[in-house]
Order: sequence, then C-alpha cells, then structure tokens
Amino acid sequence: MRKLGVKQWLFIVPTLLLIAVFSLWPVLQSFTYTFFDYRLNNQQKAGLYVSERFNTTLFNETNLYFTMFLDEDLPNIKANEDKERVAHLYKQLAAVEKQFKNEKGVIKISTQEKTKVEHIHKEANELVTALNQKYKLIHKADLPHLVNDLKKCIIPSNFIGLQGYKQALTDDRVGTALQNTLVFTVISVFIELVLGLGLALVLNKAIFGQGMIRTTSLIPWAIPTAVAALMWSYLFNGSSGIIAHLFEMIGLVDKSQNLLLSGTGAMASTILADVWKTTPYMALLLLAGLQNISKDLYEAASIDGATKIQSFFKVTLPLLKPSILVALLFRTLDAFRVFDLIYVLTGGGPGGETETMSIYAYKVMFGQTNFGYGSIIVMLMFVCVAIIAIIFVKFLGANLMERS
Repeated sequence: MRKLGVKQWLFIVPTLLLIAVFSLWPVLQSFTYTFFDYRLNNQQKAGLYVSERFNTTLFNETNLYFTMFLDEDLPNIKANEDKERVAHLYKQLAAVEKQFKNEKGVIKISTQEKTKVEHIHKEANELVTALNQKYKLIHKADLPHLVNDLKKCIIPSNFIGLQGYKQALTDDRVGTALQNTLVFTVISVFIELVLGLGLALVLNKAIFGQGMIRTTSLIPWAIPTAVAALMWSYLFNGSSGIIAHLFEMIGLVDKSQNLLLSGTGAMASTILADVWKTTPYMALLLLAGLQNISKDLYEAASIDGATKIQSFFKVTLPLLKPSILVALLFRTLDAFRVFDLIYVLTGGGPGGETETMSIYAYKVMFGQTNFGYGSIIVMLMFVCVAIIAIIFVKFLGANLMERS
C-alpha cells in the first residue's frame, strides 16, 4: 500500500484534530472521572484530588465569621484565662491567613501545614466546647458549625481507583437499568427490522406515486424525538389518550389509566413509540441495499422456476446481508443509547421500570451531580456498545470493505 507523504498528512491533520477534540478528549475525560469520587454537591469532592488539598477560600470565609462571632461573645466571657485562649487562637488563625494570603481557591498543602491547620481546629473545638459549657453565648449554635468548617478546609484525596467499578457491578439499579435497556433494544430493533424490511420492499416497487409514498413514509423519522415522545404521551394519557382507550377496548390493559403506570405497559408504550418513529429509518437503509440488487438476478431465478418466496430467501436476503448489518448495527447502537424518547415519555418510571442506562447516568450525573459514578455508568455503556458492534460484525460475517 502506498505510504502517505508530508502533503497528504497535512490534509489529514485537521480531521485528526477534530476527532481528538470532539471525540477522544471527552471519552478520556470521562474515563478519568471514573477513578475519582467526583461530586459537585460536596465541597470536599468538587475536583480531582490525587493528594490532599487546602481550601483557602473556605478558610478565609470561616475565619472571618468565626472571629466576628467570637468578638460579639467576648463581653460574655468573664475569665481572663478564657480570654487569653481566644486571643491565642486569633493569632494562630491570623498566621495561617497571612501564610496563604496570596493564594486563592484549592491549593496543595504540605504535611507540616496540614498538621498546623488540624492543631488549630482541635484547639478551636476544645475552646468552643468549654465556652459553651461555662457561658451563655449569643452564637452558641453557630460556633460549633464554624469550627467544623475549619476541619473541612483540609480536602482529602478523592481518588478511589477501581472501587467505583466494583460498586457499579454490584449495584442492583445498574443491573435493572441494563436489563431494561436490553429489553427495549432487542424488541424494538427486531420489530423495526421486520417492518422496515417489508416497507423497503414496498417502496422498492415501481408503483404510481412512488415519490410521494417514500416522502410520506419518512415523516415519522423526520419529527424530532422529543416532539414525537410528547405527542405519544398525549396518545397514551389515561384520561384522554386515544391509544390508551383503544388498548382498554381491545383488552390489552384493564384500565387506560394504568397504561403508563404499570411497568409492562410503560415499556410497551416506549417500544411502540420508538418503532413508529424509527421504522422508516430502517426501511431507508434497507431500501438502499435493495436498489443495488440487479433485476437480472430475479429474472434468472424466475427462469429457473423459483417462486417469489424462494427468490426472497435465495436472492434478496443473501445480497441484502451487508445492508442488514449496517441497519442493525446503527439501530441497535442507537436504541441502546436511547435517552430523549424515554426521558420525555416516562422519565424512567414507573418505579424505574423503564429506566435505561442513559437515563440512570443522567440522573446520577446531573440530578445528583455525582460525575464520578455517572462516568462509570457511561463507561459501562461504552463497553456494551463496543461488544455489540464486535458481535454484529463477527457473527453476521459481512465485510463491507471487501464489497466490489
């Protein structure tokens, strides 16, 4: 094979940069998060800390309020010994504040500096406890909380290694979400393949108004998923939804109100909505494959006495195999990553019965702002998607690169 020269590489560099920035970097960043207990709702875990850190902003703020409240309580402190302890604590706090005067935010801290801050916290805790026992202070309830904040200024390492993966593999909710994802993916893609193949065969026929029929059949796929999900939520509504009342009439559900309130009904509803929307996409991919099959092959098969059914199984399906691989691969990966349809239609309910991996990852990352554990769920999805792709390519045995 011919090697690329310098000029050819210069044409490829922009593409490689785009792939690195928009594809590889987010994946590597998410992979990095999986090794940390990274939570934005926890001040001590709102970063990636391999070693211990010191929160200068929190210390300065805590020191300000702590000294201000103690100043207000000084008139209530009668013993000179206690006043001297307060003054000594003030000097220690001022010394630390002066030491980190030019620092902002979270910074690295040495063992000696950490020991110094811990000693101040211990002394402040003992002092506040003793003062609260001896005197009636104005800020009796506030001072212990401020002392506790002095301890929180020392931020421990939140590097957890593979513990997050161990937690995820034993998390029942992850197992349930994976099961729901597989059920949704397998059933919806199978139905879409069957219906899509039938629709593709119809669209491939030379019939009157073929262009109009093809355009009309693609309308569901052209509708944004969130809009389609909202439309189906009205149709499935137990009070006024037409589809819900129709299912009640034919006996599929006991009451129309229970359609989205039962696990089976909610899952069936999401699958139905997904099949309606993405079957045209499946048909479009298969139609492209059908149009590449020469009509001469069907004529030859007809001369040999083959029926329409025999021609379908002996000619159409074998030659359509690469297109089926592409359609199944794209739709399976897309269905496995489903988010917007279920998020709008059921929100993962009722009781997590339609909660998929992507929905659970969203709730953990953006609902709980736990980006460490949420990234682990995303990485598990990445592994599952890679396994699915390998299985399809290996067992369907279609090497698209070798097609002439």
